[in-house]
Amino acid sequence: MSGRGRYDDDGSVLLLTLGYALLALTFVCVCATDLYLAQKRLDSLADAAALAGADGFTLVVDGSHALAELSDPQVQEQAAAVIEVASETVTLVSATASENLTARVTITAPWHPPLLSLFVPDGVELRATATSRTAVR
Repeated sequence: MSGRGRYDDDGSVLLLTLGYALLALTFVCVCATDLYLAQKRLDSLADAAALAGADGFTLVVDGSHALAELSDPQVQEQAAAVIEVASETVTLVSATASENLTARVTITAPWHPPLLSLFVPDGVELRATATSRTAVR
């Protein structure tokens, strides 16, 4: 049989391999971008919860001075209220008051990739910590 009637398959596997590699790279980029945005959203929520926790101070008047004091239960209550409204999947890990002026909040949330792929993990736990100080001294 002559070479005229047959198809030349040389190079077809290379194009197919390059196409799959480009598709895998696109999947990884989409998942990495989604992971980055999820972490930024969690950071913003932690900031909001810490800010709310710092606003839950008690005003103590000592002679002619007014002082703002934070306590762990106040910070925890305020931070939990913000997280409850914002998201169902976020968990409050800790909310504490240090030095009676600073609220520190740590939260976690699960992340799952938007596309199923062999190249990215099934899911990871994201964590964010934020601090905020009271405005009244």
